[in-house]
Amino acid sequence: MSCDIGLYGLAVMGQNFALNMAERGFKVCVGNRSPGKVDDTVQRAKDEGDLPIIGSKSAEEFVSNLSKPRKVVILVQAGAPVDATIATLSEFMEEGDVIVDGGNEWYPNSVRRSKELQESKKIHFVGMGISGGEEGARKGPSLMPGGPKEAYDLIEPILSKCAAQVSDGPCTGYLGPIGSGNYVKMVHNGIEYGDMQLIAEVYDILRKVVGMSNDEMSELFAKWNEGELLSYLIEITAIILSKKDDLTDDGYIVDKILDKTGMKGTGRWTVQEAAEQSVAAPVISASLENRYMSGRKSERVDASAVLTGPTEYPKVEKDQVIEDLQAALYASKVCSYAQGLSLIKAASDANAWDVNLSECARMWKGGCIIRAKLLDKIQGALANDADLANLMVDPTFSAELNARQMSLRRIVTLCVASGIACPTLSAALNYFDTYRRADMPANLTQAQRDFFGGHTYGRTDREGQFHYTWTDGHKGIGNVNERIQGEK
Repeated sequence: MSCDIGLYGLAVMGQNFALNMAERGFKVCVGNRSPGKVDDTVQRAKDEGDLPIIGSKSAEEFVSNLSKPRKVVILVQAGAPVDATIATLSEFMEEGDVIVDGGNEWYPNSVRRSKELQESKKIHFVGMGISGGEEGARKGPSLMPGGPKEAYDLIEPILSKCAAQVSDGPCTGYLGPIGSGNYVKMVHNGIEYGDMQLIAEVYDILRKVVGMSNDEMSELFAKWNEGELLSYLIEITAIILSKKDDLTDDGYIVDKILDKTGMKGTGRWTVQEAAEQSVAAPVISASLENRYMSGRKSERVDASAVLTGPTEYPKVEKDQVIEDLQAALYASKVCSYAQGLSLIKAASDANAWDVNLSECARMWKGGCIIRAKLLDKIQGALANDADLANLMVDPTFSAELNARQMSLRRIVTLCVASGIACPTLSAALNYFDTYRRADMPANLTQAQRDFFGGHTYGRTDREGQFHYTWTDGHKGIGNVNERIQGEK
């Protein structure tokens, strides 16, 4: 069998994506470092409809089974395993072939690999983010490829058929040169971090302050999922809260899960990149920091015995709090998306990627973890104005945020009065309040910098940079422009 594409790396994601491609009518050759998983995948293909998948026992056999120009998707652990897999497979590949890395990879690594493969064998390399988890890989994920356009054109028919399908097409498309696909997926995951933490904070308020049971919260999230908050994460939250413990038959599983959140690094990368690009992303940053805090479980247990907060919660009107929570969550999600999209735009400009932000929103509408009804509006806003400075100033979103900002304020105030941490809800409010201000107290901060370091300052009434002789001990600093070299 001469196969249309090969997939190397057969953990569950790899197996499921291979089966997805085969079910869409493509002949797939699969390979893996350990042959047992090859046999498992071939057997699954038979069991799930006699799908056109063949196995291979060596890298040479794997590559030889592919039609030219060869197209290979690798799904192995990021980092050194990717380099090792590329080295093994590329030995048998030729000029014009395509290697697609579908893992969560730090984008400079993809840039490096692309350069190395082009210089050594003129093999195309594509870095492609895949979102949707195991289920998405099997049924249709969001696919975010970045690499040479020539290479994308070769794999596009396969990607378009295997991606999630929404009303305006497949949830994939060409994002730009190498690195852009990994970057968009990285920011997608950062937004995902923020979205999950926002939901967790709303859950905390509902159970601690409002006093709702798991079943009541499940019903509420299910109701919210029928309106403006419709999304995958709201949907699964409703399901999670309804499930009983499967080991003890006593209570609900969510109450037995240890409050320590794991992570694999993409949220940290997003925050690092936000700093590198000088883009404020406080919701994403706060969500990452909260995961760090959750990991210090034993310290928190010890601290709870010595540190105190409010001894009782304020009396609240249940219906009003629930209404405010819905509005606050929606507004915070808009702020979070605004931060993520601003980061993509900054990186795109810095790297000359020319990423279409409206296309990013469209690709996220199906298959992926952050898929949400809200993305229809985001796609429309960015399509209407590709140069939109920030999502929050779009006429539709600015009106929605203005209408909901008091609800967000009441919820953050309630959390402060109750001693309940709300790092991402408060970060969203602070982002909104900072961005909407024509003036900030940064003038004092810059004056302090000039006082102790001679860093100079701009003035509101004239052009240029200036330095003030603050005390008798201060002296002239010469050419003021030399003092600000390297500043952003």
